[in-house]
Amino acid sequence: MIAKRFSRFADDAGRLIFASGVSNSSNSNEAEFKKESDLLLSEMSRHPDATIVYFSTCSIYDPSLHQSPYVLHKLKMEELIKDVSKSSIIFRVSNPVGFTGNVHTLLNYFIEHILSRKHFPVWQYASRNLIDLDDMYHICEAIIKEENWLNKTINIANPVNYPVLSIIEAIEQHLNIKGNYSLIEKGNSPLIDTSDIQPLYSNLHIDFGSDYMDGLLKKYYPQS
Repeated sequence: MIAKRFSRFADDAGRLIFASGVSNSSNSNEAEFKKESDLLLSEMSRHPDATIVYFSTCSIYDPSLHQSPYVLHKLKMEELIKDVSKSSIIFRVSNPVGFTGNVHTLLNYFIEHILSRKHFPVWQYASRNLIDLDDMYHICEAIIKEENWLNKTINIANPVNYPVLSIIEAIEQHLNIKGNYSLIEKGNSPLIDTSDIQPLYSNLHIDFGSDYMDGLLKKYYPQS
């Protein structure tokens, strides 16, 4: 999904957009992690003078996830890039929402379970951060174009977290279907600092207002 959205950079010899990675954040398969690190090292050796643009994760800031194998792997990848590359930009991204067949994305998981009436657990105290893939792209594009962002790690996220229950209720209302879930007394909220990029929100006319969630559902999950 991210690779397709950033495809306009495919012929840019000065930048290597590395959007190949482990697509399931609950993955703990070391072979998959090694596959990504090997590919990154290979591509950096093939493009030694390119600025490496890497997509990491804002799950680093979630107390319930920051020690997961996936997050620890992403942190190792960040350090690898800093150690090996001549220049880089590391984007820590929250939960981008776009057209994708990946069933492991947050909204796809909830929507698939609600549509099929399959039971699923819900962490009662969890919040998640959702951002439109197009908004993410425009923010990243603006940063990539400016040299003053080089060799920095930048959070790309919505300034607002959504309680998971609110996300599910919005989906239920959008689909007009009641989900079959049970609440578990678990969960935390990621504390994501977006102060560095907030001026870009207004410059790019991105509005994270009260109807943002509904806009995502209407845009990417239209109902006939």
